[in-house]
Amino acid sequence: MNEHTLPETLGPASVVVEPIIAEAEPEAHGRLDRGGISWAVFEGGRDPYVILITIYIFMPYVSASMVGDPVRGQELIARYAQYAGWIVMLTGPLLGAALDKLGPRKPGLGLIVAAMVPLIALLWWAKPDGTGLTIAMTMTVTLVIGVLFAWSEVFHNAMLVRAVGLRNVHAASGLALSLGNAASVLALGFTAWAFALPGKVDWGWVPAQPLFGFDPALHEPERVVALLAAGLLALGAAPLFLFTPDTPRTGVPVLRAVREGFGDIVRMIATVRRNRDAVVYLVSRMFFYDGMNGVLFFFGVLAAGVMGWGALDLLITGIVLSVVAVLGGQVGRWLDHAVGPRNALMIEIGMTMISLVALLGMKPDTILYFWSWDSAAHPPLWDGPVYRTLPDLLYLLIGFNNAIFITAQYASSRTALTRLTPPEQTGAFFGVYALSGVATAWLAPGLVSLVTRLTQSQQWGFASIVFLLAVGLAGLAFVRGGRTVQLSS
Repeated sequence: MNEHTLPETLGPASVVVEPIIAEAEPEAHGRLDRGGISWAVFEGGRDPYVILITIYIFMPYVSASMVGDPVRGQELIARYAQYAGWIVMLTGPLLGAALDKLGPRKPGLGLIVAAMVPLIALLWWAKPDGTGLTIAMTMTVTLVIGVLFAWSEVFHNAMLVRAVGLRNVHAASGLALSLGNAASVLALGFTAWAFALPGKVDWGWVPAQPLFGFDPALHEPERVVALLAAGLLALGAAPLFLFTPDTPRTGVPVLRAVREGFGDIVRMIATVRRNRDAVVYLVSRMFFYDGMNGVLFFFGVLAAGVMGWGALDLLITGIVLSVVAVLGGQVGRWLDHAVGPRNALMIEIGMTMISLVALLGMKPDTILYFWSWDSAAHPPLWDGPVYRTLPDLLYLLIGFNNAIFITAQYASSRTALTRLTPPEQTGAFFGVYALSGVATAWLAPGLVSLVTRLTQSQQWGFASIVFLLAVGLAGLAFVRGGRTVQLSS
């Protein structure tokens, strides 16, 4: 795929431009210049929002402390995530398609970042006593941020080829992922050291009291992650706007760009429809991909509500699982080579389903459904501040499995499509790959919200994700191809 044809075929696929080229040119490597590094730094500043706010700290705080009822909290969080998913489904693909017609990305991305930074910081005022943001206001703010976050991905990814050139895309994408993970781990570690551990451990390297006089009774150590995430986003965005090159203006009017972009989407779908196995694969992926995201999204909320984990437990868990997730990329690569990406996906989904079922059998006084555990009758496993009981430790170990195989699934999903895709139609197929990921972004939150509300159970609500994984796994059984082993040299 040459430099002339690739940008033309990407079009609406700009939301996943880096996976296309990473697979299309696996041997392409080069030195990133200042603009390319700045492009990657932006992701390093943006990703901590997901880890700090969505998964491990802020949303579990909202569920367990602001709402005060973990069941209602999970249902509420899932419902607003569903609303955000609907908006992204309706706007994201068309936005990506129109961008390729309009040209410059920086003006739109600048407006998005300018809105996101103060909105994220505003979550600091989501106080447990209701004197700041109300629950409804807090959830509305997170809904808007969620939509803006998805739009920022479209704009950011659409800048990639222009920022680094075709031969450096793989390096820039890898650096961005690494920076995002590293920034998230550092942010979690700093929050634990500065605000969560003080007053709970007698370790010389930990402050005696939370910095800045933060009061744990007011949940300030949990709420401060909003200020931290906002600051990191602003810091990470600055180099991109200063140094990363933008696409020239085309002069195409906005309405015409939207109309032509919609036509590109229709043509992409028409192209893919002629390949039966790719269609079955992409439909299957809509289910298992959203299910995997649901496991990540609700892991912390479930741990806070069912296991009773507080901010410190979740902070340390976030650090540990973020580090363990690095192994997932290698596991996915190894499985792809050993059994082929289609079979690798089936293994990864199956392992996630097993761990999900195991999570549902864990409680502070119960291990895997049937083993009762009386913490009063057993001494603590150690003298540390977290994971002092066997159920807590096993819950963490089950999280290891999730972190590894969910991460591996992201890698294998991309590789599987390359084995099903005619080389001359890679752009169209990955464009629909992007659309399939966006189209059902609401499915897992909607299902969790519905089942949680009907059963009045966090665990039954979380269990509904098994259905999505099972449907995706069953669909993969009907995919022919994507099995051939291709060992790298």
